[in-house]
Amino acid sequence: MHTELENLQMIDMDAGQVFSGLPSGTFIKGYAAPSIYTPKPDVDYLFHESSRDVIVWFLEKSDPLYIFGPTGAGKTSVVKQLASRLNYPVFEVTGHSRLEFPDLAGHLTVKDSQMQFQYGPLALAMKFGGIMLLNEIDLLDPSTAAGLNSVLDGSPLCIPENGGEIITPHAMFRFVATANTNGASDETGLYQGTLRQNLAFLDRFILCEVGYPKPELELELLSKVSPELPSDLRAKMVEYANEVRRLFLGQSENPSGQVLDITFSTRTLIRWANLTVRFQPLAKQGLSPINHALDRALAFRANAESRTFLYELAQRIFPNTIKEES
Repeated sequence: MHTELENLQMIDMDAGQVFSGLPSGTFIKGYAAPSIYTPKPDVDYLFHESSRDVIVWFLEKSDPLYIFGPTGAGKTSVVKQLASRLNYPVFEVTGHSRLEFPDLAGHLTVKDSQMQFQYGPLALAMKFGGIMLLNEIDLLDPSTAAGLNSVLDGSPLCIPENGGEIITPHAMFRFVATANTNGASDETGLYQGTLRQNLAFLDRFILCEVGYPKPELELELLSKVSPELPSDLRAKMVEYANEVRRLFLGQSENPSGQVLDITFSTRTLIRWANLTVRFQPLAKQGLSPINHALDRALAFRANAESRTFLYELAQRIFPNTIKEES
């Protein structure tokens, strides 16, 4: 695998041709061929307006990128799908409170009865020119995250466990962090375990907020992933998802005064549509496929009061179609 990474060949690509199919005259660096670490392209993936910031960040080597936004909005997927078009290797790690710096840089291991050093994802990205993608970075202990400061500044990585090896950052090395919060902790109580990060650490990033796609884009997405559903039903699903989001964010007034403890991500919307198709045989048994799918895609995750309200809202948008199952 290291040999494959060593043989990666950098090339210039037309950014417009890569991301929209139309030549733009603006060039972006990528690789001539994918590697084992390159994400697989999703032919149904649709880039939305937040993608522009990430593409501009990709154009030239710059400060690390911190992408934040609500769950299921596509923070990780936008990076991986852009990388797939550029044949970029991506070294992905999900942060948690017990993650330590050696988990990123590498550690000693036993192979063939001998001690050998095994490069971690950060070392591989820096050494061979890839993207270090650290998801859920706001779950890290702030002292661990701050240990990345020198790397984020562009300094070499020193690995004492490997004989003091010094890894100078490759010209194609990029660092991306994703999180549900902007690093200033979570005041809503919805993202348990997130921690307020060190201000000096956060100061090293370019910030990018990724929200949910516009309704017309989600409609196009549903038409691709669930073409079996009638177009008017797909439109009502998108309408419902967006109303739940507005209520969750306090952008719409809830007549009952109920505060929703759950939101409707694009990921959940796709799951709901797919399950509705798969549960179609239930209609012969007198059950509503839409209702059955909504439970398993979202409603079972809500508390009792929120779940009741979710069905009251659904009954308004899908009259005579959805009711709460006993």
